[in-house]
Amino acid sequence: MLPQTITSILPPTDKAHPWPKQGNWTYEDYLRLPDDGRRYEIIQGVLYVANAPSYDHQFSVLKIATKFELWVEQHGLGVVLTAPFEVHLPGIAKPAQPDILFIAKDRTPRPGTQIFEGAPDLIVEVLSPGSLRLDQHVKFGAYEQAGVPEYWIVDPKTHSVTIYSLPENSPEYILLGQFTGNETVQSRVLAGLSFAANDIFAPQQES
Repeated sequence: MLPQTITSILPPTDKAHPWPKQGNWTYEDYLRLPDDGRRYEIIQGVLYVANAPSYDHQFSVLKIATKFELWVEQHGLGVVLTAPFEVHLPGIAKPAQPDILFIAKDRTPRPGTQIFEGAPDLIVEVLSPGSLRLDQHVKFGAYEQAGVPEYWIVDPKTHSVTIYSLPENSPEYILLGQFTGNETVQSRVLAGLSFAANDIFAPQQES
């Protein structure tokens, strides 16, 4: 949902504690938001809201998370989580809630953890019609600035997987690859993991 339209969906509040203007949102404001099934994120002081995702979106999230989990568990690499789960990127986002994240073994959160502080080792965002700018530009910049080593943008509409990698001692992502159809998707962070791009998208219905 576009930032300028968000205030219209927020519940009324008293004059003493009004909702802040975009650019001034804090984590304390976030904690006042209703638990209404929407996904709320604050990036650079701007509140973003996502409605319930579509079938195609959730199909891809589950497929990718399953492939990650099987590989990560088999090789004892760490942990795979899916939204909703709060990730705090100091000075950048508090919170972000990636669709899928991988955290390496030496940084695995302890049981009972509610928030992960710092940059996950790999983040995946699956595009929805209303999240194109957020995932491709806003979050791209936030994850890059935070030092997330690998960022996947998955598009159920075009059946494509675009992977960006952050080289060591570099402030900018480089394109690791864009994969479609039967092309093999490969990760640098999860070295050895591979699958055909088509494997993670809902099959097209024959007309």
